[in-house]
Amino acid sequence: MTSPAPDDLLAALRDVLGDRVTASAAVRDHHARGESYHPPSPPDLVAFPLTTEEVSAIVRECAQRDVPMVPFGAGTSLEGQVLALRGGVTIDLSRMNQVLRVSVEDLDATVQAGVTHRQLARHLQNTGLTFFVDPGADATLGGMTATGASGTTAVRYGTMRENVRGLTVVLADGRVITTGGRARKSSAGYDLTRLFVGSEGTLGVITEVTLRLQPLPEAVAAAVCGFPTIDAAVQTVIATIQLGVPVARIELLDEIQMDAINRYAKLAYQALPTLFFEFHGHSDQEVGEHAQTVQALAGERGGSDFSWVTRPEDRARLWRARHDAYFASLALRPGAKAWSTDACVPISRLAECLVESKHDLDASPLTGTLVGHVGDGNFHMLYLVDPDSPEEMAEATRLNERLVKRAQDLGGTCSGEHGVGIGKMRYLAREHGTDALDAMRAIKKALDPQGLMNPGKMF
Repeated sequence: MTSPAPDDLLAALRDVLGDRVTASAAVRDHHARGESYHPPSPPDLVAFPLTTEEVSAIVRECAQRDVPMVPFGAGTSLEGQVLALRGGVTIDLSRMNQVLRVSVEDLDATVQAGVTHRQLARHLQNTGLTFFVDPGADATLGGMTATGASGTTAVRYGTMRENVRGLTVVLADGRVITTGGRARKSSAGYDLTRLFVGSEGTLGVITEVTLRLQPLPEAVAAAVCGFPTIDAAVQTVIATIQLGVPVARIELLDEIQMDAINRYAKLAYQALPTLFFEFHGHSDQEVGEHAQTVQALAGERGGSDFSWVTRPEDRARLWRARHDAYFASLALRPGAKAWSTDACVPISRLAECLVESKHDLDASPLTGTLVGHVGDGNFHMLYLVDPDSPEEMAEATRLNERLVKRAQDLGGTCSGEHGVGIGKMRYLAREHGTDALDAMRAIKKALDPQGLMNPGKMF
């Protein structure tokens, strides 16, 4: 732990921000946690900049005093990325919420880091364009960039790494750099954009993001289908991908999750391992053909009650059930906290990884659910725990470690989209090797020699 921020820092930041910096206990407590099981850790001060120039001024004042800094968006991170482990200043970017530019002709947009996913979607209405990376929560675009987020549509449209074209970043000494650009390709120098995507605030503060947009599909169909086993559902996914059906989403929910959704939203789905699909195309005939192809593949593997819809209200109802999964799981054990973890494996090994992980959970005294973006091999286990119970936390730790190591042994990764934070640090050396980890540390040292940017994360 470091000592509290110097007394003169508050005065210096008030010269820059006025009353948009505070030492209020209530505000500090709000910024002490994300959406995770990790214990809260509050900052000494919270600052609310409106511009890149203000962020630069905050960083310079902190760097001069050796004060740690933690970027904060919407607080939806799941691996402790926003915890102020060493105190210091939390830089809350939520008020930097301007959509700076949209180009319909070039299919791109530039936003401040505090713009949320839903805010951008509203801004793009009537343009014929959308931004498809959807993590489920209404996260900020800066936070999504910093964690390398993805979500339900990554199987077709990619993750933030594929959809960020350029950045404005404040470095650890207050200098401001721009990376990438609006051109569709470049071979000019190191790819600094990809360096900062997924860096979790450990290398600098992202203040603006230039994003790739997509045309809205002319026709959309959604479908749902239950299966007798997890393996049968995953084999249907593998067959769909290998056949080249251009699905936009494939989501898997286990029978416990489906029962939870039924209870939470008063629905009547069968409590079976279930796949949710979405198909995008140029006509109703095209998406209908895709749905019928997948229906046949599902039927060959025991899928039942395959139903698909095209009306927007029917599709919204189906996907609302999927997006309610987190809160439906919490409702299974009122008062519990969610320990949500994720892993990603080559799709050919997905069935093996899922079945063994599900067996571990079924044999455990903990209640939990499984949900996954299985079209790209990514899935989540959610364990319901009492954080004050050492026995339950130890059991969740055991389950999580078995899941992560199993995924790594199958050629996968400890995190497909949640990131590293503090929750996955212990697995990085096993995944990348010590030499690669040393290379990462060298990059960190070069860009943040004082170790002030989100310290205690990743390494």
